[in-house]
Amino acid sequence: MLSEPTTLLDRPRPSSPPPPLDWLTLSDAFEVACLVRCTPPPAADVRRLDVGPYRDGVAEFNREEAARRMRHLLRRLDVPVEHELTTGGLRRRYELHRLSVPREHRPAYANLLAAGWRQGRRELLGGPFTGASTARRVWRPRLAAAAWRAALLAGGRHVRRHCLGIRLADRDLAAVLVRGAALLEVPAALRPGSGCFLVSVSNGEHRARIIESAELG
Repeated sequence: MLSEPTTLLDRPRPSSPPPPLDWLTLSDAFEVACLVRCTPPPAADVRRLDVGPYRDGVAEFNREEAARRMRHLLRRLDVPVEHELTTGGLRRRYELHRLSVPREHRPAYANLLAAGWRQGRRELLGGPFTGASTARRVWRPRLAAAAWRAALLAGGRHVRRHCLGIRLADRDLAAVLVRGAALLEVPAALRPGSGCFLVSVSNGEHRARIIESAELG
């Protein structure tokens, strides 16, 4: 017996892309994504590059302020997180703050951060937008400030008499910081370093504007 021909209505429809995040959720998720991208994967973590930096739900910071900020943002995003503190060293003591999302919440966490990074990166690298809405004109500088706040908290500081610099291993985040600085009306320089990228702004007015923009209200 011949089967009936398949019609267009019988074919499975491709899943529609998820709706964009609202601005407040986007700002928080984008900042968390930037914090994670500032840090190398934990030493014991066999992280596959093809699944992104958020899939394992773990981030390690050597600054308490960065860990507190990420924990605060995840709480606002209704993502549970565990915070472990390890101390070590003999002559030079150090602290390592390890944040880990419970296993059952990691898929939702990874999807949220991937969406936040993708949407936030597009907002900062894709402009200027002709006829941009009032909301977009307000929130794009806030996204730029969120990226710089994450970098100042979790990136490798490179402070010199003439500039403030951030060392990053992530090329995309370095580009986001340069474009974000432009949105904040600050020229930033990007140059490759030894196994990293260095984003810097000059001391004085430009540095003060970046620091002021990244401060928490």
